[in-house]
Parts: sequence; C-alpha cells; structure tokens
Amino acid sequence: MVNNKTILVTGANGQLGKEFRVLAASYPAFNFLFAAKEELAIENIEAIKKYFSEGPIDFCINCAAYTAVDKAETEKETAFLINGTAVGHLAAVCKQFKTQLIHISTDYVFDGNSQQPYKETDATNPLSVYGQSKLKGEKLAVDNDPSVIIIRTSWVFSSFGNNFVKTMLRLMKERESINVVNDQQGCPTYAADLAQCIMKIIEKHAAFHIPYPVFNYCNEGAISWYQFAMAIKEISGSNCVVNPIPTSGYPTPAKRPSYAVLNTARIKEVFALTIPQWRESLENCLRLLS
Repeated sequence: MVNNKTILVTGANGQLGKEFRVLAASYPAFNFLFAAKEELAIENIEAIKKYFSEGPIDFCINCAAYTAVDKAETEKETAFLINGTAVGHLAAVCKQFKTQLIHISTDYVFDGNSQQPYKETDATNPLSVYGQSKLKGEKLAVDNDPSVIIIRTSWVFSSFGNNFVKTMLRLMKERESINVVNDQQGCPTYAADLAQCIMKIIEKHAAFHIPYPVFNYCNEGAISWYQFAMAIKEISGSNCVVNPIPTSGYPTPAKRPSYAVLNTARIKEVFALTIPQWRESLENCLRLLS
C-alpha cells in the first residue's frame, strides 16, 4: 500500500480552500483533508492538537482567516484572534507534529507608500486593523515554527466566494453605471493559480532549504481597480458604464494601501515557477462563471 502524504487545508470553504477541493483530484499522490471552521476552530489550540493527533499530517495549508477588512476596524478582537493568536497556535502544533505549515498572508501588511513593487524583506507598516492582525499572525507563525512558509498575496478573486470580480459582474447587471476607484494600484491574484503554486511548492518541498520564510505571489501585471473593472466589463460583454473615481470619492472604514504591487521574483526563482498574466487568469475565471 502506497503511503500518500497528507495535506490539511484549513478554512476549506473560502475562495482558496474551494480551489484546493477542485485541485485535489489532479493530485492522487496526496491525501487531502478539508477542514472548514465548523470542523476545526483554529483559535482553539486543544482542538488543533486533537485533530492532529488522529493521524499524521505532512502539510497544513492555512487558508483560515478573518477577511472582512472594514468590519475588522470595529471587530478588532475577533480579527486579532483569528488572524493572529490562532495562527500562532496552529504553527506551534505544526512544529510539535512535524507538519510543514504554509500560511497565507496579505499585501495589507504594507502601507502603500513605495514607488516600486514590494519585496518580501521590505519594511511592513499596516494601515488597517486587518493588516495589523495579519502581520501579527506572520510574526507568531515564525516565532512558533521557524520552518513555516508564508505566502503574501493580493486582490484575490475566484469563481467561489465573495470577491471583486463577482461583485462587479452583479453590479454591472443591476446598474447602468458604476464608480470604481482608479488611484489604488495592485496585482490581481486568481485563487486557482495560487492553489497550483502551493501544490508545486509542496511537490518540490523536500529539495529546498528556505532560509527566509516569506514569499510574494500574485498574477503578473499591475493595474488599478478601475482597470480591473474595465477588463471585467470587456470580457463579460457588459454595457454598464464604468466611471473612474478617486479613493476620496469612496470612503471606507479601513484605509487601503494606495500601492500594493508585489515583487514575485523570489518565489519564481526558488521554486522555478511561471506565473500567468492577470488578464489570462481573469478570462479563465469568467469562463467558469458564465
């Protein structure tokens, strides 16, 4: 009997978690466990220990997160519990059980004041409670399990869950015109591409010694939210008018980094990855949604 390596995906009902559910069939060499928050509350360290003690887990991909960026401003305690404390618990248990932890973080750890794409080693300075809580999670993960791999990503979209692409498609059907911010720059990330990237890292894992735990991953190409909306309009064939507006015209409780472009040179070099262009991946996503 072949002893397949086991991968646990936490937060399994989110955008990225559901992409792993789709991918699992393509990776028969691995045994996948999918744990939504109802099955595994990562803020409960005893629950994590019990789950891990029931059988060997070789890799844990932590997709569990508190992602309500604006609500986090008033639900600070919950955001820090899920994105911070819980990540520390998970990392400690992964170390105890000799499980490789791969943790998903965000571009929101940066303040957006850079003039060039952010490298993994650039100074962090989150503007929002969400960003602060995710940075806390990164620090606790490294403190509790120095072998952790942290992947910072940005502007995630998918055919699953709630995201900018699906919101735009809905609004373009409901309204004759919409306003979209044009002075925030970033890189869209197709969750399906990110999931594929993580599986490549897992497949190549044994061959690499990783002295610095953080990697950036997003699709190729930097754009504004307005340009992203225009691409969605063009590809979907919508007649909705899209108007560019400044951030000041769309105030939100949480401040966003105005420049959140990530430099992905390191992940491409270390794991010999080719990353698709954002528009090509957007077309793939919209094909699924149509």
